[in-house]
Amino acid sequence: MRQVISTLIVLIMLQACTRQATTTTSDSQKPSYRETQTMTNLDIVKSTYEGKTSEENGKNLQRYMTSETLWTEAAGFPYAGTYQGFEQIEKHVFARLGSEWIGYNFAVEDYVAADDKVFAYGTYSGTYKTSGKHFKARVAHLWQLKDGKIVSFEQFVDSKAVNDAM
Repeated sequence: MRQVISTLIVLIMLQACTRQATTTTSDSQKPSYRETQTMTNLDIVKSTYEGKTSEENGKNLQRYMTSETLWTEAAGFPYAGTYQGFEQIEKHVFARLGSEWIGYNFAVEDYVAADDKVFAYGTYSGTYKTSGKHFKARVAHLWQLKDGKIVSFEQFVDSKAVNDAM
């Protein structure tokens, strides 16, 4: 059943994402030595997952967010809800992931990008500190960007596997 749900999510998201999009960073953003002045939406999203450290990923995420960015954790997920701006997201999602889990990770399998949307899918894993239980769950993230900034993020996940570990 989980495989069917994961497959359906991928198919729905692939339908929504059919063309590559490109955005240009503003002059006020200072690109690092690895970046060029022109970054695609895909490059921006990848930079939030593929840094050398979690700290680098977090800095990249914060760099491309605004106070208006909406972040939605799936219904049924332990941190379910929609949060606005980096401070709320940090408080309600990332701080809890960092304090309640050992080795919480999203292993990205692949990306699909089109226009203003980027879809990343793969597998979450981690061990819940209190129970000592490990889990793996299929997940998809849908990002929407505008003018080189993240407008919204939405998570689709097998929440049961996560909740069972808790």
